[in-house]
Amino acid sequence: MAVAIDIGIPDKERKKIADGLSRLLADTYTLYLKTHNYHWNVEGPMFQTLHTMFETQYNELALAVDLIAERIRALGHYAPGSYAQYAKLSSIKEETGVPSAQDMIKNLVKGNEAVSKTAREMFPVVEKSSDEPTADLLTQRMQIHEKTAWMLRSLLEKK
Repeated sequence: MAVAIDIGIPDKERKKIADGLSRLLADTYTLYLKTHNYHWNVEGPMFQTLHTMFETQYNELALAVDLIAERIRALGHYAPGSYAQYAKLSSIKEETGVPSAQDMIKNLVKGNEAVSKTAREMFPVVEKSSDEPTADLLTQRMQIHEKTAWMLRSLLEKK
């Protein structure tokens, strides 16, 4: 026999939050896959720097998808877990080719900014529901993605 969830957030609001987190999970997983792909396939004079940087980033993203999925489960919903689901939910386009190192950096800037925007869009329902654990998760994700976008953008400066 299942025990009803009684954490002070009504079912309807938990569903809205879980739906938003599912989009965040899809964005994060798609960015993880893109970053891992770039780690494997980067070439050129910045190879060592980018290969190492992308590895750090995809490892962080791998941990993040688990935190996001577990929050969805704590809210009483199932986390999406297939490429087909992620393709429908993600605002980030999947990478099918091997772009230049410069284009990889640009694509990852856009991807990190997209994840940050997806997280930011959730705040109205999260704040209305007084869902501090999700708000904390979203804040942490935005800080990481905005910092990562800045670091990547810095590689494109020509000063």
